[in-house]
Amino acid sequence: MRAKTRLIHGGIMGDPHTGAVSVPIYQTSTYKQDGVGQHRGYEYSRTGNPTRSALEQMMAEIEGGTAGFAFSSGLAAITTVLSLFSQGDHLIFTDDVYGGTYRLVHQVLNRFGIETTFVDTSSIEETEKAIQANTRGIYVETPTNPLLKVTDLQKTAALAEAHSLLFIVDNTFLTPYWQLPLEKGAHIVLHSA
Repeated sequence: MRAKTRLIHGGIMGDPHTGAVSVPIYQTSTYKQDGVGQHRGYEYSRTGNPTRSALEQMMAEIEGGTAGFAFSSGLAAITTVLSLFSQGDHLIFTDDVYGGTYRLVHQVLNRFGIETTFVDTSSIEETEKAIQANTRGIYVETPTNPLLKVTDLQKTAALAEAHSLLFIVDNTFLTPYWQLPLEKGAHIVLHSA
C-alpha cells in the first residue's frame, strides 16, 4: 500500500454495526459490562474507546510499528515514554528540543533522579561523546523546531544499538508522510497532533 493510501485508509476497518466506511466518533463515557470487571473490550472512555482504538491502529500502520497509543497531548505521550526510565538512568536529548519537553525534563524528570545531557544530535560525534556508563536512551527531535537541525537517524540508531540504548524520535515536525523513523532504526516514535 502506498503512503498516501495508508494515510487515508490505514487501520480503518469501518463500522461493522452500521456499515459506515469510517469509524464514528464515540462519545460514550461508559460501556455495558456482562458482570463486574467483565467488559467487552471497553469499560470507560478514558481507558479506551473504538474511536481511539482506530486512531491507534492507524498510527501503528502508518508508522510501520507494532502498536500505537493515543494520549490527550504530546507532552502526555512524552511523559509516558520517559516513565520507562528509572532513578539513576541517564538520557541524551537533542539540545534544540521543543520547549515543553525541555521544561518537563528539567522541572520533573531531573527531580526523580534521572540524569540528562543536551547535545547537538546533528553531530553523531557529540552524541557519542555524551554516552555514559548509565546512559539508557537517546531522545531526538528531527528536524528540530525552530532551528531545523537534522539528526541522521540511521547513524544515531546504529549508535544506540551498539550501546543497547532505547532510541526515541519526536517526529512531530516531519510527520510519517515525510519521515518514518522506525524504518531508520528508532524504537519509539512520538507525535503531537
